[in-house]
Amino acid sequence: MARWLAALVLLALVTRAPAQEKDAAGAKDHPLLTRMPGYYISSYEPKDFDSVDVSAYLSGDEGHWDGRVTKLGYSAQSGTKPVSMSQIARNYEAALKAAGGKILSSGGRVVLGRFEKAGARTFVQCSAFDEGKNYELLIVEQKAMEQEVVADASALKAGIATEGRVAVYGILFDTNRAVVKSESGAVLEQITKLLQQDPKLQLFVVGHTDGVGTPEANLKLSADRASAVVQALVARGVASARLKPSGVGPYSPVATNRTDEGRAKNRRVELVDRL
Repeated sequence: MARWLAALVLLALVTRAPAQEKDAAGAKDHPLLTRMPGYYISSYEPKDFDSVDVSAYLSGDEGHWDGRVTKLGYSAQSGTKPVSMSQIARNYEAALKAAGGKILSSGGRVVLGRFEKAGARTFVQCSAFDEGKNYELLIVEQKAMEQEVVADASALKAGIATEGRVAVYGILFDTNRAVVKSESGAVLEQITKLLQQDPKLQLFVVGHTDGVGTPEANLKLSADRASAVVQALVARGVASARLKPSGVGPYSPVATNRTDEGRAKNRRVELVDRL
């Protein structure tokens, strides 16, 4: 009987032991930062491109983040004694500093920081809630929104016929350089096809930049890039006499230069009918 009672008590203890919660489906820690000990990922929201407003903590341009967004919600495991909200924030502040990041705002339960590497920026916000039982990591990796649709020759022709010009995205350059990248081949092929289909068509190839940097530097960069595009088309068999390069730098934007998405739209090449 005593042995049976002992087994019954043990069973009760096992039944009462809290189950360890599992991370949300498909969730994983961001490579940049680990989690607090004793916490699991209770929510996970990755987005390829989104805009985040943190103007409650940062003013000016830094109050708006654009790019690849990863939002991770962490919760304390059952039976784990949560640490204070301030302790969570201070832990992540120390981790950001140790990794070479810059602290943009720090106080109480919230800390915001920024990393810069090879011209790319990554922003981090850590916010603790519920007396430390839960906290959220928001990580924004800034990059221009990828141009997923590349206009074909017929679309380019229609734009020129309707407006006398057409903006072309997908001709790629490294930052502050005027060498056409190999990934631009598909777009160049469509421009070549456009010119082959209409032998009488002559074009201004106009380079545009965003507003980052001095106007003088951007004027030169845009002109150099336009010349590089002309050279790439000539290499594909287009007569150089049909193309005239020019650059207008940042002076003809089609969107705001205050966001990454807007700057990406402003960095473009336009084909303008010369007739």
